[in-house]
Amino acid sequence: MIGDKLKSLRKIKNVTQKDIADYLGVSPSAIGLYEQNRREPDLETVQKIADFFNVSVDYLLGRTNKRNVDTSDDVDERLHKVMQELGPDILLAFYDLPNMTDEEKENVITLLEGIKAKREKQKKKE
Repeated sequence: MIGDKLKSLRKIKNVTQKDIADYLGVSPSAIGLYEQNRREPDLETVQKIADFFNVSVDYLLGRTNKRNVDTSDDVDERLHKVMQELGPDILLAFYDLPNMTDEEKENVITLLEGIKAKREKQKKKE
């Protein structure tokens, strides 16, 4: 269900219900109801949630387990892309990438996408 995915993504990206509510233009209690699967977001809101977390609508709907919208199956390519978008300070922090497993790299991608989302949110507030 969408609520389960929303709650999981929110915790992974370390954002609050209020953060998501502000982005979506809904109340934090609406986010709570979505996460409890007591209320379903409309289609426009589902798309906004997908955009916020950079996941596909199909992932939110449970139609696929592939989270990332990026069509590239190459985890190294996706990791490099998100790191480039964040800048050289992030690149230096991951000098051991060649020795990481694909699962560890997926975790790094998720972490970096969370950092990117927070930076974009900060820019919007300024």
